[in-house]
Amino acid sequence: MTEAQLIQKLTELRSLPAETEVVEFKEAKTGYDFTKLGKYFSALCNEANLKGKPEAWLVFGVENKKRDIVGSLFRHNNRPYLDSLKGEIANKTTNRITFIEIYELDFAEGRVVMLQIPAAPKGMPIAWDGHYYGRDGEELSPLNTEEYERIRKQATQTDWSATICEEATLDDLDPIAIAKARENYKNKYPEQATDVDIWNDTKFLNKAKVTIKGKITKAAIILLGKPEAEHFINPAEAKIRWILKEKDGNEKDYEIFCCPFLLSVDEVFKKIRNLKYRYIRDNSLFPEEVDQYEPYVIREAINNCIAHQDYSCGGRINVVEKDDELIFTNVGSFIPGTVDNVIREDAPEEMYRNPFLATAMFNLKMVDTIGSGIRRMFTYQRKRFFPMPDFDFSGGKVKVTITGKVLDLNYARMLAQNPELGLEEIVMLDKVQKRNPLLEEELKLLRQKGLVEGKKPNIIISAKVAQSTGQKAVYTKYKAFNNRYYLDLVVKAIKQHGSLNRKEVDELLMDKLSDRLNETQKRTKIRNLLYILSKKEKTIRNSAKSTKDPVWVLNKDRAGGTEDREDRNKDRANPKYRATDTDNDSVID
Repeated sequence: MTEAQLIQKLTELRSLPAETEVVEFKEAKTGYDFTKLGKYFSALCNEANLKGKPEAWLVFGVENKKRDIVGSLFRHNNRPYLDSLKGEIANKTTNRITFIEIYELDFAEGRVVMLQIPAAPKGMPIAWDGHYYGRDGEELSPLNTEEYERIRKQATQTDWSATICEEATLDDLDPIAIAKARENYKNKYPEQATDVDIWNDTKFLNKAKVTIKGKITKAAIILLGKPEAEHFINPAEAKIRWILKEKDGNEKDYEIFCCPFLLSVDEVFKKIRNLKYRYIRDNSLFPEEVDQYEPYVIREAINNCIAHQDYSCGGRINVVEKDDELIFTNVGSFIPGTVDNVIREDAPEEMYRNPFLATAMFNLKMVDTIGSGIRRMFTYQRKRFFPMPDFDFSGGKVKVTITGKVLDLNYARMLAQNPELGLEEIVMLDKVQKRNPLLEEELKLLRQKGLVEGKKPNIIISAKVAQSTGQKAVYTKYKAFNNRYYLDLVVKAIKQHGSLNRKEVDELLMDKLSDRLNETQKRTKIRNLLYILSKKEKTIRNSAKSTKDPVWVLNKDRAGGTEDREDRNKDRANPKYRATDTDNDSVID
């Protein structure tokens, strides 16, 4: 939307007779609680759906009653931090639904932030952190049962995998796959082993819930069908593509496997080179060597792709093998919404994309549908001191990356020396290791335990952890120095050379600033330091006529001596001054 369109939209919203279920105004003068923001997101999503609106709005910087603009400092002067709100919200919502867009408008009265929220999709109420919210007039409240069911009934969900293939018969199923299915079923249900041996194929497949009353389902074709029977599920495909890639990304080898998937999973597994990983010895912290990948992790990842693939899209399941990682992808959204929910709750999922297929795979001992599969994948990586699995839900597909090596030896040491760390904490620290953004509550928890420090987005391991894991040098390099060091360095250089232009100041400081800052952040940091010296301390001034190309020289009356030291001491005692530290990368206006 253009600025003019935004101003018009804001005028329309402010002119409404009262706050409606799809518009919410908040002053948010200095900020806003993240959890409450998430609850409003869920509520406004659901209410927009129920009211037949395409969108809802949450507006910061506008007073609720008179609708006066009061201005908001919510994530002020840091557009990347403001934009990161989209990902933070998506991490806790159903199917990673997030803002359509986040807009900023500057008025004489102050800044307004307009958060554009989509209506919940038909048939899909939107939850925040596992709970559904709605509005009763202007009040935030749990989404009541009637409203929840009204949204759910908007779209009649049909289970694609339970559809009958009318012309298919038992002859279209692979007898070797059926024999393997019997073996797996008996392992799953040993108390029925004797009965299984006397059941004919029709009765067995009905009992295993692969067929329905003797009729062949699409799930049966996928799991047990002969390769030539794939045409029964057209335009869907039952194919798994294994690709081996070299370091430069070029394909070195590939093979395509089709149904029956019950047998194909083993064939794909055999293709993957599960080499030995040898640790660098560190006293007795690490084992001498392990397989790069736990077999369970590989099989679970492949079988999850099969169970959750959106076959109506006609895509293939991909397994990409690189030197030190495996990448698994399937088409379709991630039904549980977030991996964090799966790890934290460790409970059965309420919804499945292919419930009939998932049940059949469970009965044939292919997947865990009790909520423990993904969690166990994380646990196996932890035991190896390897990075946690990475999940990416962008582009209409689920992508899971499993790393088969220690990414950062120092973090591996930390895990080895702190076995009491919970899985949730390790997942959070893994984000720090990979420099991925943390949620506010995650950061708060890690701070309380003394594991991290610094300001978002430049979070680093704490001095305490650094000292126990041999990262003292890395810590100092990331933490860098306090402002006084840089300020004194600039003043000293100007005294030595008479003057410095901006390029020379950059050359003086760039390589001394924290390695956590990118180049743009470092330049902003230097700009802030020059602001302190010229405007607050008045130690230097711009001797050039142009502010675009400044030449900094010392102010004669602030070039040193008792008066200068006293002023500096006053500045240091000023809380506002102390708040400006090495991790503050916002622009000073």
